[in-house]
Amino acid sequence: MRITDSHAHLDAREFDADRAAVLERARAAGVAHQIVPAVNAAGWAPLRALCANHPDLHPAYGLHPMYLADHAPQHLHELGDWLQRERAVAVGECGLDFYVEGLDAELQRMYFVRQLELAREFALPVIVHARRALDEVIAALRRIGGLRGVVHSFSGSEEQARQLWKLGFGIGIGGPVTYPRAQRLRRIVAAMPLQYLLLETDAPDQPGIGHRGERNEPAHLVEVLDCIAALRGMEREALAAATSGNAAALFGLA
Repeated sequence: MRITDSHAHLDAREFDADRAAVLERARAAGVAHQIVPAVNAAGWAPLRALCANHPDLHPAYGLHPMYLADHAPQHLHELGDWLQRERAVAVGECGLDFYVEGLDAELQRMYFVRQLELAREFALPVIVHARRALDEVIAALRRIGGLRGVVHSFSGSEEQARQLWKLGFGIGIGGPVTYPRAQRLRRIVAAMPLQYLLLETDAPDQPGIGHRGERNEPAHLVEVLDCIAALRGMEREALAAATSGNAAALFGLA
């Protein structure tokens, strides 16, 4: 069985002490590919080096809304140059976060819209962070047009999910679905069109119920897989193949 983690921050400092062991555990669990999205410009070069040493890691480059203090307008120009020069599977992580207090909403919008434009310009998918901002994110995707990608760690309504599917966007599902209290998310995942489903861990964050309070890591993707397979009444191998195929098609993986 081979599965794809469509969103893991394996370059994060939480993995500095044992990154090699984390990778070994992921591969042993069947995680054949990991998409690793950047969060700020300072992380692009280290992310490139990490992925260059591990063919199963695939970089995405972008400016995350929660790291707004790290960003400067010139980073958008640098991102365009970077995407032209480097091999990336996506633009991101980018998006809007209206949950964290103190993040300038207008500044977030400026960075997000420009990154969507770069994704369209370079014909790359976009990896979107949307927290308490889904309606505005959907409106921006629709307004700019010509985009494809995934809204990761989806936590919206069934109607918002349908609007994303109509735009051709996938939704990334990770550890939160394993919690029985996540009833709305579980209903969506159980009934949604399979072609728009992507599995993720968001490691080191958002562990599933079996690892509550621990550092998350890509090997734990199996817990997400098994939960969703049970919700959908599918064999885990069939779900692994379908979701890995979705990720391969979106990100251009071999």
